[in-house]
Amino acid sequence: MSTTQQSYIAVEESKPAAKPVSLARFGDYLELIKPRISTMALISVALGYTLASAHSWSVIPLIHALLGIGFVAVGCNSLNQLLEVKSDALMSRTASRPLPSGRISVSEVLIFGVVAALSGIFYLAIMVNLLTAFLSMLTLVLYVVVYTPLKRYTSFCTTIGAIPGAMPPILGWTAAGGNLNTSSFTIFAIMFLWQFPHFLAIAWLYRHQYYQAGLKMLPTADPARGIVGWMCVIYAILLIPVSLLPQFVSLAGTFYSVVAFIIGIGYLLFSIRFLRNETPKTARELIWFSLIYLPVLLLTLTWDRLQLFN
Repeated sequence: MSTTQQSYIAVEESKPAAKPVSLARFGDYLELIKPRISTMALISVALGYTLASAHSWSVIPLIHALLGIGFVAVGCNSLNQLLEVKSDALMSRTASRPLPSGRISVSEVLIFGVVAALSGIFYLAIMVNLLTAFLSMLTLVLYVVVYTPLKRYTSFCTTIGAIPGAMPPILGWTAAGGNLNTSSFTIFAIMFLWQFPHFLAIAWLYRHQYYQAGLKMLPTADPARGIVGWMCVIYAILLIPVSLLPQFVSLAGTFYSVVAFIIGIGYLLFSIRFLRNETPKTARELIWFSLIYLPVLLLTLTWDRLQLFN
């Protein structure tokens, strides 16, 4: 029996019996739905909605969109953890999650995740529009059915995972009645490229844990020095001109472009720093800056968009 199998069996045997749902276990369910990631996604939805409806913004449709997409996000995150329960049990950073630790049972999460996801999709179809419901369903399928299992087979999973990861502002855009046009694809492209330095730095930082759990987040368990850094730099370079496109498709003005260029250079510099010295410190610094870059960019884009209608 392999060390990996022994580790997983040990975790399984140490699990306490799952308890019925109660208010005391609210924290476990809250952890299950990844509240920080879900909140960031919903903020992106709201900003995408505002970008598409800057000339006729209304709060009620936005609330409906946030409720429906929020339920789909809850379903996505829950079902993702359900499929990854074995690998989560083998990594120190995830072993204490509700499922691998046994605080919530597999059957509970399955029911919870499916009901949440389907409720969100049907709610969007009824209260928002069919396009947003369809795109939310597509996001769910790509994230849960394609990306999550693919992590065991190929590092290409990162590229696939970046597609649903770029969808939240597009869902907000269509929820406001926006069409899938040049403007929406520009936002998607920015979100898509932003993810690579961010997630590659995370994958490098936890590469040994991922390898132990059988997840191929990088081409090899310990890639040659500079490989991951170069990938981060290349994507950061590509992101700079793409992030300037909103001005050329009349989504924003010069102020946005100046801010986008400045923080884009910052993202590139942190990527270069990581390339020159691949250490946990520089990886964490790159992750930290990526989490500053995105909200600053989207908030500036939204603010500048609103100025065009004032």
